[in-house]
Order: sequence, then structure tokens, then C-alpha cells
Amino acid sequence: MSAIPPARLVVVPIIKDEQGSVLLCRMAADRGVFPGQWALPGGGVEPGERIEEALRREVREELGVAITEARPMFFKDLLHEKTFPGGERRVIYMVFLLYECRVSGTVLSLNDEFSEYAWVLPQALGAYDLNPLTRETLSTLGLL
Repeated sequence: MSAIPPARLVVVPIIKDEQGSVLLCRMAADRGVFPGQWALPGGGVEPGERIEEALRREVREELGVAITEARPMFFKDLLHEKTFPGGERRVIYMVFLLYECRVSGTVLSLNDEFSEYAWVLPQALGAYDLNPLTRETLSTLGLL
């Protein structure tokens, strides 16, 4: 009998600007679920933290801006291998809670989880090396 992988609740903001561009972030090459690929921002809910608090904290920590609007959209789940700083890899059961969000500005200050960001109009999203989960999410939303 195999070990049950740990579970992780993950908040994912789908952030658009006033022109309808979607925020994409390139994951750092040495960490994350999809190192080096373009993705949506977001992260794990910490023990004792409420979901919306986690969403606001993740956006503030990862992007350096505040959420001005947040609306729950849908969720999805899967088992996936994650690479941690230092190279350790573990399989984790992840439940993703997706939110449509607006933020306080379009000039961002990224933390070390991301190497760059881009505001991308829907018709140009397919030109990016999107990770499979981001591609699936954007397709579900009719943006790809």
C-alpha cells in the first residue's frame, strides 16, 4: 500500500487589467510545480488562515500589489509533483480555488518565485509556454 500524499489547498487569482489582458508569471527555473513555464500566480493556504486572507497575502507577497476585487469562480484538483527550493521533489494532492481578481496596479514587484511577468491579451495567450494547468484553466474560461 502506497503512502497517502499530503494535501495542499491553493488559491489562484486570475487577474485582468482594464484592457482585458491576463496576468501571466514565469515560474523560477529551479522551483515550483512547473519550473520555467508561464503560469497564473497563487499559493498555498497556511494553517489557520482563511481562504480570502490567503488570496490577498499571496498576491501581496508574490506581486507586490493589493487585491481590490475578488470573486470566486471554480475549483479543480489533482495529484502533482512539486519541486522545492534545494531540488527536493514530492507528490502532493492539490486543490485549486480560482478567483477572478482586480489589483491595485499593473506595475508589479515579483518575489523570487517568478522570473518575469506579462500582461497578455487573450488572443496572444497561445504564444506563451503555458504550463498544462494554466492552459487548461484559460481554455475553461474561453480565453484560449
